[in-house]
Amino acid sequence: MKEQDCQILIAIYEEQNVTKAAERLFISQPALTYRLRQIETEYEIRIINRNKNNISFTPEGEYLVQFARQLILEINETKDYIHQIKDEAHGSLKVGVSSNFGLYKLPPIIHGFIKANPKVQVKVNSSWSSEIVRILDKNQIHVGIVTGDYPWYDEKHLLYTDPLTIIYNQPINLNELHMLPRINYRPNSITHNSQKTSTPLTKLVEKWWHDNIEFPPFVSMEVDKAETCKAMVKSNLGYSILPKSCLTGNDDFYQLDLHSEDGLPIMRKTWMLYRQSSLKLSSVSYFVEHMKKAI
Repeated sequence: MKEQDCQILIAIYEEQNVTKAAERLFISQPALTYRLRQIETEYEIRIINRNKNNISFTPEGEYLVQFARQLILEINETKDYIHQIKDEAHGSLKVGVSSNFGLYKLPPIIHGFIKANPKVQVKVNSSWSSEIVRILDKNQIHVGIVTGDYPWYDEKHLLYTDPLTIIYNQPINLNELHMLPRINYRPNSITHNSQKTSTPLTKLVEKWWHDNIEFPPFVSMEVDKAETCKAMVKSNLGYSILPKSCLTGNDDFYQLDLHSEDGLPIMRKTWMLYRQSSLKLSSVSYFVEHMKKAI
């Protein structure tokens, strides 16, 4: 399969629309459709099914997309290895980061990396940590930066630990906390049959509350963005519990860090996840080392 054929399959799969895929690849729709049919003829399969304005991939098509992604990775590794002979980082770098990391930490790190490696094209995908792990598993990004502990069986590096703290507009009294309205911060909230799954952050907060507070919390509202949460607290709508990295010098809250029963601060971990095989790409290996030094 040619590199262009791989790009066509990947573009159609990600866009779920032939017209948008053609626009993304800067080719005409008839040319893209013709090449798609040629691939189907070559492999004697149907790759996609069309239903009015929608398309869906057949099992054979799904397999070819995964094969195309792996082949593109190998082609890029080959090209990149040739460039490495010159001891320079080239090529593309796809990074997925948790929303808070992308907002509070990433910009100066990326600025420093691009300044040191101007020939690397960087694409950043900001989303929930669980989504970052999912697309990393599908080889859609090279490096994932996630908050909390998620299953990952290849390379991982602990970037930093982040204390959890209560924020409020008045001094905080733990004995009265259960009577105050809580602005519940639930990043990455997912609803299945009206049941919300617990995120790593939620589990840490729930365990602390169970160990320290006798009564259940009075949750007045739930939000999934830290900035929204802070705005609600600033408007005197209640208190909240956030990772301390979400606070900036402009935030003027009373704060009380959470501690476990043995007196240790309760921390949320931020990890860098990647594949050992991806380090063959100089753009990835340079970025991984840059991250380790920057944080």
